[in-house]
Formats: sequence, structure tokens, C-alpha cells
Amino acid sequence: MGTGRSTPQRLVSEWTRARIQLCGRFVVDIDGTRIEDTLPGGRGRSLFAYLVLNRGRAVPRDELIMVGWGDDTSPAAANALSVLLSKLRHSLGATQLGGRSSIELLLPQATFVDVEAAMEGAHRAESSIAEGRWAQAWGPAGIAYHVGTRPFLAGLEAPWIEDWRRRLAEVRLRGLECFAAAGLGLGGPGLAQAEERARLLTELAPYRETGHRILMEALERRGNLAEALRVYERLRVLLREELGIAPSPDLRAVHRRLLLHSADR
Repeated sequence: MGTGRSTPQRLVSEWTRARIQLCGRFVVDIDGTRIEDTLPGGRGRSLFAYLVLNRGRAVPRDELIMVGWGDDTSPAAANALSVLLSKLRHSLGATQLGGRSSIELLLPQATFVDVEAAMEGAHRAESSIAEGRWAQAWGPAGIAYHVGTRPFLAGLEAPWIEDWRRRLAEVRLRGLECFAAAGLGLGGPGLAQAEERARLLTELAPYRETGHRILMEALERRGNLAEALRVYERLRVLLREELGIAPSPDLRAVHRRLLLHSADR
């Protein structure tokens, strides 16, 4: 005989598709309707974004208080969170925020989040580069670079937001690095793009040796050996004066090859 108790079932989002943009212009498109302006102010946007990036798990209220109010765990902050969640439920629909003691944002399977797309793009681009599939790296690298270039939750400030900005800054560099490596691998007209992107990479991340190596190799293949040697020398001096170290063995190997080519001219 049954116990008379029903087995709890996980709530399913009533939305069919969602497109959420957290970098650059803040956009929340649900089934073709833009709803970002209905969210309750900056703190409401911040809380919504946090729940989006933590979808798939129920977030405890204490964690949400830290997100919205920092170290303030007073009853006033807890009450303010309850009010904010009520407003979010009004904006999103009561069935989209599951739970009481812990809160989970329910999103449909067909959900696009630009931050997730950028991180996935960086991974896919790096995998393609590792396998020598230069053309296949181009599109994912572009997604990682362009999304990572846009400001994350512009106008909002919180420790967790700063953490994500640092992560996306690294995603941007990874995308740019893959852009440059893909151009180098493709050769031909791609060499000019490899040089341009590698130069930018060395400016944004001067201690990132990969950018210098790609730049040196692009210059070498374009016949600019002297300039490639200057790139190495600038990096060598920078590393010696700032960190007290020498360039990596891989970079020194490229330098030796450039010297041999220069001697043969």
C-alpha cells in the first residue's frame, strides 16, 4: 500500500527560451519579450545575474545576502532580501524562482548566456588550436574575445562582480591568444592578423610570453626578422628588470632560430 505521500517533483521553467546578456548592454529576453527593465533596480539586476550564473543549484539565502549586502547579516538585510525576492518573483513569474530557504532560478534548456558562451568559446578555441584545426578556432575565439571585452554588469559593484570581471578579462586574453595562433597557423593573409592580434596581446598582457612568441613568428614569416629580434630583446629586458628571470626555453629556441636565419641572409 502507498503511504499517501506524493514524491516531490522538481519544478520546470514555464519559459521556452531565454537570451541573457550580462556583458555590455544588460539584456534579458524571455520568449521574445525584453524584461530587464522590470527587474527591481541595480541590486535586483545583481541578484538576478548571480542566480543566472549559478543556475542548476539552489543558492542559500545567507549567500544571497552576502551577494547583495556584503557582510551585513542583520535582520534588516534578511528582510530586504525577502522584499527583493518578492519583487523578482513579480517580474519573472512566481514559478521561475524555486525554493524558500534556498533560491534557484529556473531557466529553460534553450537558454543562452553570453558569459557562459564566452567561457565555452575559449575552451573550444584552445582545443582546436591544440589539434591544429586553425579555421575551427576562429569563431569560438571571437566569441570569447568580444564578450570578454565588454564590461560585465556595467555600473554595478560588488566583490563577486569584481571576481567575474577578472575571470572575463582572462577569457578575453585567451580568445585573443587563440585568434593570433589561428592566424599564424592559417598563414598567408592570416599572418597580418596574427601580427596585429599578437601585438595587442603583448600590450594587454606584457608578461604573457605566448603573445611575444606568436608575434615573433608572425614577423619572421613575413620577412621582418630584425623586428622579431627586437620583440625578443624588449621582453628579455622587461623580464630581467621586473622579475629577475630570463625568457622561457621555448622562447629562447625561437630566438636562436631567428639569429640563425639572420646570419644566413
